[in-house]
Parts: sequence; C-alpha cells; structure tokens
Amino acid sequence: MKNINIKSIASGLMAFSMLFFFSCEFEDQVDPNNPNLQQYNEDATVNELNNIVVGMESGMRNGLTLYVTSTGTIARELYLFNADPRNTEELLGKNGGQLDNNVFYLNGPYNGSYTNVKNANILLNALDNTEFVSDQEKNGYRGFANTVIALQELRVLNMLDENGIRIDVADPDNLGPFVGKEAALTHIADLLNTANTQLGNADPEFPFSLSSGFDGFNTPETFAQFNRALAARVAIYREDWGSVAGFLSDSFYDPNGDLTVGPKHSFSTASGDQLNGLFKIPGNNGDMIVVHDRFIENAEEGDLRIARKMAVRENPSTQDGLTGEYETALYPSPISPIDIIRNEELVLISAEAKLQNGDIPGAIADLNIIRDYAGLAEYSGAQTREALIDELLYQRQYSLWCEGHAMVDLRRYDRLNATDLPIDREGDQVFNQFPIPLTEAE
Repeated sequence: MKNINIKSIASGLMAFSMLFFFSCEFEDQVDPNNPNLQQYNEDATVNELNNIVVGMESGMRNGLTLYVTSTGTIARELYLFNADPRNTEELLGKNGGQLDNNVFYLNGPYNGSYTNVKNANILLNALDNTEFVSDQEKNGYRGFANTVIALQELRVLNMLDENGIRIDVADPDNLGPFVGKEAALTHIADLLNTANTQLGNADPEFPFSLSSGFDGFNTPETFAQFNRALAARVAIYREDWGSVAGFLSDSFYDPNGDLTVGPKHSFSTASGDQLNGLFKIPGNNGDMIVVHDRFIENAEEGDLRIARKMAVRENPSTQDGLTGEYETALYPSPISPIDIIRNEELVLISAEAKLQNGDIPGAIADLNIIRDYAGLAEYSGAQTREALIDELLYQRQYSLWCEGHAMVDLRRYDRLNATDLPIDREGDQVFNQFPIPLTEAE
C-alpha cells in the first residue's frame, strides 16, 4: 500500500458527499464526477461550503479507533486482540522491540487528522474567495473550522508528544517544520481562542447543519461552549491552571447537571457512512477489545463504571501470552455515538485545576460528584496533594476508560513507565510517545 504523507494528502482531489470525505494523490486524469480544488478557490457557493463542513465533521472520526486502541494499549488500559499481531507485539514492546514509524497504528490517526486539517484549510481558503456568504456567516464557518483544526492537531500531539507536530500545513508545497510540544500546545490554545472570537462575531445561526451528535451545540453560541471545553482540556495539558475556571464557566460545564452531556461523533448504517469501530460483538473471538486486568483488580468495590463499560467474558480470551477475562461493553451497538468531550470530563478538569491551585476542599467536592455518579461513597482518604493526585488519576482512568485519555494522563504525571504500570510479559516495554511517521521525517 502506498504511504500517504501530509503533502500527498494536501495535494489530492477533494470529493465531498453528505456521508463521507476522502482524498487521494493527483493523477494525470481528473475524475469528472468529483469536484477539484479550483471550484472551491473561486466563488464557492453555500452548498459547496456546506459540503466541506459535512466532510469535516465526518472526517473527525477518521483514525479515531486506532488512536484509542493504540494509545490505550501502551497505557495498559486494554488489549486489542485481532488478526494483526502488531497490536500485542509492537505496542507493548515485546522482547524489547520498538514502535514502527511506518505502520497502521501510527499512520491511521496521523493521516486521518491531517486530512481533516486540509479539509478545514480548503474551507478557510474558500471563504476568503467567495461573496456568497456574509462576513457574519463567514465567522461561523471559520470558528467551526479552526476548532476542528485544533482538535485534530491535539490528537496528533497526544501521540507524538515531545516529537512535536506540524502546525503550518496550509501550503502543501511549503510545509512548515515540526514544532516542539510547548509551541504546539500554545498554537492550539491560540487557535481555539481565535475560533471562539469568530464564533462570537457570527450570526445567531450557522449557515450549515451538523449531525445529531452536535444536538445542543449546533449554533455559534453553543458550539463556542464546546470550543471552551476543549480550551479547558488544553489548559490542563499546558498546566495553565489559572485559566481553567474561566474556560469552564464559558463552556457547558455543570457540576449539578447530567454528566453525559456533550458533543459526540455520530455513526449510522447508511451507505458510505462509518460504523463505530470501537464496538465489538459481545463474546466474539478474533476481534475484541479486552480490558487490562489492572482495571478489574484495582477497582473499588461497587464501582458502577465496571458494569457500565466492561463485561465478563464467558471464556477468558488469550492471545500472544496475554489473557483478559473482561471485554468492552462501552458501546451497545455499531451505531452508538462516541463522546468528543462531555460534562463528566469537565468536572474532572475542574477538580484537577482546583487541586493544582491549592483548593483541596474544592477538588474533593468535584471528585465526589464523580464518585457519586460511579456509586461510590465520598472520598475519605488523606487530604494532601499527593493523595488527591492518586484519586484524580483513578477517577479519570475509570470515567474515561477506552476514550484515548489514559496515555496522556499517565504521561502528564510521570507515570507512563514500567515502574507505575504492569509489565505483562518479561521483556515488554512501556513507550512514552509515538515516532514521527517515516513519510514525514526530515
């Protein structure tokens, strides 16, 4: 299979539909049934702009399954048992092996994210060259596009970490260099702030529609709440503890509200659409997400999140010297939505910021909201920073299990290592980050 890098992604003909979006490399012949980039560079119509938006929302899902399973495996959160042995060999560093820089578990999330960044750049460029929408309507499109770019870049950075990411990819013939983690996080935070300002200067309604996954977040005002929730997530990654409360107050954070509320990726069985790749047939053999034993062994008695997210297999599953007695029950069907960010995470973000700012009682109050939702008694441990970091990480790992957070959280607190995580087989490794893809190496 031909490898795809940012340049080839960005140089492709763009085909839009109401259900999917894809890109390919330039060929000598142009498919007359698919529009080329030129039509989006000159007087793009509202319908054409909206097709890009549909493609972008769809594209947010590309690579998501691989992102969750690959980072979750490294964090000893789960195993992916299927026909590809690399899921239990390379990702776990079997026999001292290292991560490949030209493999599906890296290229899938990387290419999926940057394809969608290119989609967003096409939209932004089209807005600069059309008179079919007003300035206020353009602000709505731009706020949406820049929020999506920030989210996609953050996903890549979460994987590559200190290796950094490219943030200047608008011109495929003149790509910017990889920038370091700190610079990348600053850029993502600034991009979210820019998008928030644009959303604030937009019309009350978007000139485009979003899927049912964004019900309640499908106007500039409510989409801005989603944007501010992402800003709060980025703030804790930057250890910008003083900004978190302000971001949360402008988001949909509600410590007294429904913890499941938040924008979601939606799926369907419609022709050309995607299914939820994290759904696995219960009791299946040959393709399953198995819960790492540590989540069962370390769970507090009565934690409802075990039953909500995990199920006992009738027969334990074994592959490559690894065994799991529990499997995922996180999604009941192949069209179940996947949360992008929800109120439960925002309460945990609030708890972390309060803890880091020295507000121990406030942090405990937030953590007790999560404990109550999990069916647990109020926190009764030591009221020290160290003890509460342990409690915070426990709650984050169980509340956000199999959602792509564990690797980042453990790394943020220097616990992504063989001392703090179990080594499942002699000779296994715990990796801290993914390499830069081979096609992007400079």
